Amino acid sequence: MDERGSYGQFCPVAMASEILCCRWTTLVVRELLCGSTRFNDLRRGVPKMSPTLLSKRLKELEQAGVVTLARKANGSVEYRLSEAGEELRPVIMGLGNWAQRWMESRLSLKNLDPSLLMWDMRRSLKVDQLPDRRCTIQFLYPELPAAQKSWWLVVEGGAVDLCNFDPGHELDLLVKSSLRSMTAIWMGLATIRSETDSGQLNIEGDPVLARSMLQWLGLSAFAHQPRRVQ
Repeated sequence: MDERGSYGQFCPVAMASEILCCRWTTLVVRELLCGSTRFNDLRRGVPKMSPTLLSKRLKELEQAGVVTLARKANGSVEYRLSEAGEELRPVIMGLGNWAQRWMESRLSLKNLDPSLLMWDMRRSLKVDQLPDRRCTIQFLYPELPAAQKSWWLVVEGGAVDLCNFDPGHELDLLVKSSLRSMTAIWMGLATIRSETDSGQLNIEGDPVLARSMLQWLGLSAFAHQPRRVQ
């Protein structure tokens, strides 16, 4: 069977799999469920997926009735889940919850990606837990190449911007960590306290922001799922 071929079965599981089980498709749906609607934002959630393949998957999902397109007055296009697409939320969340419960943490931390981690952190940041002013927080991963080691979250006016270049604002907090440790914290596989105590995480700057990091950072949607394996 080729990538888009039929299983040749009337079973609904088989029919659903013909739509959803192609490479990257569930991750594209995940990004749409997380609120991304623009092509470039979708790309940031799947940074290792080629733009050509992303366009193809979006077209396939549109043909399947999972995604709808909305053209704005300025000519831009937004992708949104249809009613059928939105019904996939418990399916996609169920996959994530299953993996969080049953997959070994060493496998969870095998494929580290700073751009994806920071993008996830950016859209899950709890702005209401931060001071009512501009806050600039730098995340530094010393072991990474220069182009990937420094990231800034700039929070202002209820919005969060992610930069991989110095935005030029006064720094409120510097979070220095290995990428593995920060990913483990985000995924609920480690805690801020444990990584700080082990010397893998160092936080400098505003003491109030430092103490409240767990409150404003937020965690992965799957972080609180009880694990059955380590």
